[in-house]
Amino acid sequence: MHIHILGICGTFMGGLAALAREAGHKVTGCDAGVYPPMSDQLRSLGIELIEGFDADQMRLNPDVYVIGNVVSRARLADGSPKFPLMEAILESGATYTSGPQWLAEHVLHHPSQPRHVLAVAGTHGKTTTTSMLAWILQAAGLEPGFLVGGVPMNFGVSARLGRLSSDAEVAAHQRTPFVIEADEYDTAFFDKRSKFVHYHPRTAILNNLEFDHADIFDNLAAIERQFHHLVRTVPGSGRVVVNADEDSLQRVLDQGCWSGVAKFGVSANAQGPNGWSVQGEPNNFAVLHHGQEVGRVQWDITGVHNQLNALAAIAAAEHLGVSPAQAAASLTEFQNVRRRMEVRGTVARAGGDITVYDDFAHHPTAIRTTVDGLRRKVGPKARILAVFEPRSNTMKLGTMKSQLPWSLEDADLAFCHSGGLDWDAVEALSPMGARASVAGSVDEVIAQVVTAAQAGDHVLCMSNGGFGGIHAKLLAALAK
Repeated sequence: MHIHILGICGTFMGGLAALAREAGHKVTGCDAGVYPPMSDQLRSLGIELIEGFDADQMRLNPDVYVIGNVVSRARLADGSPKFPLMEAILESGATYTSGPQWLAEHVLHHPSQPRHVLAVAGTHGKTTTTSMLAWILQAAGLEPGFLVGGVPMNFGVSARLGRLSSDAEVAAHQRTPFVIEADEYDTAFFDKRSKFVHYHPRTAILNNLEFDHADIFDNLAAIERQFHHLVRTVPGSGRVVVNADEDSLQRVLDQGCWSGVAKFGVSANAQGPNGWSVQGEPNNFAVLHHGQEVGRVQWDITGVHNQLNALAAIAAAEHLGVSPAQAAASLTEFQNVRRRMEVRGTVARAGGDITVYDDFAHHPTAIRTTVDGLRRKVGPKARILAVFEPRSNTMKLGTMKSQLPWSLEDADLAFCHSGGLDWDAVEALSPMGARASVAGSVDEVIAQVVTAAQAGDHVLCMSNGGFGGIHAKLLAALAK
């Protein structure tokens, strides 16, 4: 099959392209601003990339066009279509589908290779938890397939098919595992359901649930409804692994659940029947099941949120027969995901190096838990300089601007890149007083940080985008 992917350089679509190529399909694709690292990764797989969405790509005549979420029916100021190729596809009557639907039909639930799909959903922690779960299953010898919205450092790639079933296994309906990051964002311009409703998992993790994606959801209840649509697709023999400390997720279950439920968390809510909880600090903790210790995790990863991610992954892996002790032990070797508290470099200073980190946090809760995790690691006396840009659609709309001072409480200083915002970042951060600085360009932010930085500081850069290459620029400026 020849598939042509519109919006191929997105994290999800790029991973789908890699899976399709590994499965033996011919893959081509297009995007606006074809850029590395995804462009380099795709070209290394022999995938032809085309710049832009011009209608002349119809000459490729693929079997199916796979449409990414970036594509719309939008018009430019002069009235011409923003995506001429999509208009040509519609006019010609050519076959097209969404990325999640193609993935479900040709990878997750292909009749010749049945899969046990493990879907990881939640406002925060999807990428990390998906990576943890894939690594646990790999360490147990199950050779899972996976599709992650990042690059797990244990694997070095964002997607792979995993082990294929033998004829005997297929005949016996034995399913090989496939772990997928299950996004609640909508599927395509022609399918406004959340992506994850296509995946039909046998094991589903509901990590947490807060209001997000203000550009497509009116309120939290609308997102809860989509999460319940996911729960509806889990079979009776399946398992829903749920954060017991989230009222929003309890409301999701209250709408109906027809599968086994395992709850995890840090409160007493997670200590009941089939409950999973922790005892100890984030870098060294016991895993408790029914209140009894069944494993121990010792690692260098920071944050209570990662304790919860680990619990969810261990409870999900147990559904496939991986013992909690084995799962916990394997996490000792988990190397995290790129752009999750990733050290980008240090600058030598008399009195202590300055360390620069890169993290994907962009929602206020994620920012708070990320800063808290670093604080627990470096101690109360070290200074944390939080550098961030409100870049997600929700943050650009200003929906959660009032939560920013709360999210940055554990930082000594905060530096906000306000470029492209329609709301006043100075006003939003005013409760922080002199601890907060705002700048309209990345270069101005760097100048502010360099002026403020002292020996021994920890500079934490947070964004769900490239942040204008701030990490390398900061290291260079600090080195001067």
